[in-house]
Amino acid sequence: MSDKPDVSEVTKFDKGKLKTVETQEKNTLPTKDTIDQEKAAS
Repeated sequence: MSDKPDVSEVTKFDKGKLKTVETQEKNTLPTKDTIDQEKAAS
Protein backbone atom coordinates (compact mmCIF):
# COMPACT_ATOMS: atom_id res chain seq x y z
CA MET A 1 0.00 0.00 0.00
CA SER A 2 1.16 3.48 -0.81
CA ASP A 3 0.92 6.55 1.42
CA LYS A 4 -0.10 8.70 -1.55
CA PRO A 5 -3.80 8.90 -2.51
CA ASP A 6 -5.02 7.66 -5.89
CA VAL A 7 -5.42 10.74 -8.12
CA SER A 8 -6.14 8.93 -11.40
CA GLU A 9 -9.74 10.21 -11.43
CA VAL A 10 -8.56 13.80 -11.10
CA THR A 11 -6.77 13.66 -14.44
CA LYS A 12 -10.03 12.57 -16.12
CA PHE A 13 -12.10 15.40 -14.62
CA ASP A 14 -13.88 17.65 -17.16
CA LYS A 15 -13.60 21.31 -16.15
CA GLY A 16 -16.21 22.19 -18.76
CA LYS A 17 -18.95 20.78 -16.52
CA LEU A 18 -18.27 23.37 -13.84
CA LYS A 19 -20.45 26.46 -13.76
CA THR A 20 -18.99 29.93 -13.34
CA VAL A 21 -19.78 31.66 -10.06
CA GLU A 22 -19.24 35.29 -9.19
CA THR A 23 -17.41 35.67 -5.88
CA GLN A 24 -19.28 37.70 -3.28
CA GLU A 25 -17.59 38.91 -0.12
CA LYS A 26 -19.90 38.17 2.80
CA ASN A 27 -17.91 39.11 5.89
CA THR A 28 -16.21 42.47 5.47
CA LEU A 29 -13.83 43.86 8.04
CA PRO A 30 -14.86 47.04 9.84
CA THR A 31 -13.28 50.28 8.73
CA LYS A 32 -11.14 52.40 11.04
CA ASP A 33 -14.05 54.85 11.40
CA THR A 34 -16.41 52.08 12.53
CA ILE A 35 -13.90 50.87 15.13
CA ASP A 36 -13.42 54.41 16.44
CA GLN A 37 -17.20 54.91 16.72
CA GLU A 38 -17.60 51.69 18.68
CA LYS A 39 -14.76 52.64 21.03
CA ALA A 40 -16.35 56.03 21.66
CA ALA A 41 -19.76 54.44 22.34
CA SER A 42 -18.41 52.16 25.08
